[in-house]
Amino acid sequence: MTYSIENIATIINAETSIVKSGEIEYLLTDSRKVVFPLQSLFFALSGNRRDGHYFITELYEKGIRNFVVSKAFNTESYAEANFLCVDDVLLSLQKLAAYHRKQFSIPVIGITGSNGKTIVKEWLNQLLEQEYNIVRSPRSYNSQIGVPLSVWQMNRQHTLGIFEAGISAPDEMMHLEQIIKPTIGILTSIGNAHREGFSSREEKVKEKTKLFKDSEKIVYCKEHLPEAVFNKSALVFSWSRKQNATVFIKAEFTAATTTKLILLYLEQQFEIQIPFTDKASVDNAITCICTLLLLGYPFWEIQQRVHQLQQVEMRLQLIKGINNCTIINDSYSNDLSSLRIALDYLYQQSSGNHQSVILSDILQSGLDENELYRKIALELKQRNVGSFIGIGERIGHFRELFSSIPVTQFFSSTENFIRQSAIHQFKDNFILLKGARVFGFEKINSFLEQKVHRTVLEINLTALANNVKHFQGMLAPATKLMAMVKAFSYGSGSAEVARVLQFHKVDYLAVAYADEGVELRKADISLPIMVMNTDEAAFEALVEYNLEPEIYSMNMYQAFHLFLQHQGITHFPVHLKVNTGMNRLGFEPVEAGLIGANLVQRNTMTVKTVFSHLAGSEAPELDHFTARQVNLFTVFCEELQERLPYSFLKHISNSAAIARHPSLQFDMVRLGIGMYGIDNVDDQTISLETVAVLKSTIAQIREIKAGETVGYNRKGQLLRNSRIATVRIGYADGLSRKLGNGNGAMYLHHQLAPIVGNICMDMTMIDITGIPEAREGDIVEVFGKNIPVEKLAAAAGTITYEIMTGISQRVKRVYLEE
Repeated sequence: MTYSIENIATIINAETSIVKSGEIEYLLTDSRKVVFPLQSLFFALSGNRRDGHYFITELYEKGIRNFVVSKAFNTESYAEANFLCVDDVLLSLQKLAAYHRKQFSIPVIGITGSNGKTIVKEWLNQLLEQEYNIVRSPRSYNSQIGVPLSVWQMNRQHTLGIFEAGISAPDEMMHLEQIIKPTIGILTSIGNAHREGFSSREEKVKEKTKLFKDSEKIVYCKEHLPEAVFNKSALVFSWSRKQNATVFIKAEFTAATTTKLILLYLEQQFEIQIPFTDKASVDNAITCICTLLLLGYPFWEIQQRVHQLQQVEMRLQLIKGINNCTIINDSYSNDLSSLRIALDYLYQQSSGNHQSVILSDILQSGLDENELYRKIALELKQRNVGSFIGIGERIGHFRELFSSIPVTQFFSSTENFIRQSAIHQFKDNFILLKGARVFGFEKINSFLEQKVHRTVLEINLTALANNVKHFQGMLAPATKLMAMVKAFSYGSGSAEVARVLQFHKVDYLAVAYADEGVELRKADISLPIMVMNTDEAAFEALVEYNLEPEIYSMNMYQAFHLFLQHQGITHFPVHLKVNTGMNRLGFEPVEAGLIGANLVQRNTMTVKTVFSHLAGSEAPELDHFTARQVNLFTVFCEELQERLPYSFLKHISNSAAIARHPSLQFDMVRLGIGMYGIDNVDDQTISLETVAVLKSTIAQIREIKAGETVGYNRKGQLLRNSRIATVRIGYADGLSRKLGNGNGAMYLHHQLAPIVGNICMDMTMIDITGIPEAREGDIVEVFGKNIPVEKLAAAAGTITYEIMTGISQRVKRVYLEE
């Protein structure tokens, strides 16, 4: 469904500067995701750090010709562009989406709550897709921006909408309610997520339930809040384990992989089996059961469908594949909107390298199939996808639509693809897997995945990006950000992390050695990169790969000057390091005049930044020393600036200083360990997300009698009959031997299992006597959300940096994007 630019101007009440009429199909809020420029309308949203108006020149050059901007923006330099000028750009986006929603009379389910929104949305899609043509929020698009973009997808073929709404502050839900206008409301839970934005739980409840202001029917758990908070005219469908409700949970019985429920509904008793055992999944499944009952489904039908529910994978996986390939496995959903998101991520990660897409038939799209696959082919072409493999009977009928893609293949089934494909045809490639559940694309993932042992370090790239944004929120608008990706990005993987940082437009990267910078350049990272430790052997690489060295002494300066002079190079970018008390590397403060005079006289180098390193920024007892360092640094910079005919950036703050010393931001800050979710300040006001989770699996379980021993040197003395599990991780993987003999533990089935005996090179034994449900093959967490890496470091008598950087390269890194 499209709108003319004139029609949109009327809808949002904009002052217009329209030079050419056009039809708008896509709403754009991210300058990095331009696919169809002529059919897109860009909303120049402004936040704390980024102003969308800043990117208009870039977008204009990419072919965008339609913009919604603030009335204060000067539009004179863009002769061919249409500008819709408004007081509030975000409000205009929401107003347009609300108008679009009013064009449809189909039932719409609106979901809110503290947890479980996305799971319930996806499970309802699984349960209802047989009868309904469903439009729903892509992934967790539930914000003030995400909701309007989700609702904009609605078209005439859809017969049901399912949208989620998330808020973090008062007065936000009223905007989302106007956009979603749910006929059926679902409240999943009221917990502590986003509690910081509300003065009390009551305020939070009142705000969330505004979504249901005009809803005809509401589904919720009666234990979360009283029925009185809802619209009096709505039909309230409740469930509870403790009190009378529309559906009463009379009993629950948990087996190894399933939960059996005994339900009372309309004075009848029913039995239903859910293919999950954890409480959150059971609660979400009950909410879905109640929704289907509300919609009039017979219980026998619900029993069959719920039993077939599948776990929702809410994150894209980025893993190493065969023959230097990278696999992006997105088994979350398979529809046109989620495909677009996955293609954007493929484009972001590939950085210009060869892109391949393996796609199954798209089921229940609501579009004519010819139109559907025409749109998909156009999406692939616009993103320069080089190879396409279609799997399924339907997509194969439209192979001629994909003729513009250089290499195409079609197979009737996943099994035929695996049977007829050769490993060697996939090399140096970024491969997106996007398949409907019935096609079993996990087999393709296994076929293409690089086979390594089953210990993995999961890196949540979404959490990393959120942590970066959290620290950016502490900075003054003009303060730049240098991200530290040295030491393999603290063990997290250099290129993969750097691509995310480049996508989110950090200003600088920093590595320890030139070869780390070379690898980033080979991965098509174009950001400026500072090399912190260099020597004469690396000079050629610095120049060839446009890497900017740290110059920390007159000897280093002289050596690099002679190299540049011999090459005939002038004004090469460098960074000066000042020693203000760390006493590691750096010019002494008194050398500012000397280095300044040489720089001006010889002109082989240009100073981009001057910086120093704080020795104790995280420690309050060292604040006096920090102040002394800053004073020495300031004096050096002032004296150097007097010598140089140009300005340079100054930076001294690391992660801890960003939080503890906001006055020391200067022109730029260096974000390191905090980016990876580690709070070395122990500041309760800092809310960081876990980025790295180290996992392994149980290889074997055995029963051992009291008095026996476990492991080398018989250190693991058993005082009772015990159940011991051997886990596939050892000190060769980076697990410190200091954690042996009960000093450390692993997390399994919601419990801690202490380490028994000495840690071996490749194996570790844990005591699972009190965890009867543990089985061979189960996943154990070594550190992550349940065992913070800080806690593991304390148990090993070391620091988080050593734990993170010590994870062996043989441990597979799996990258997740939520």
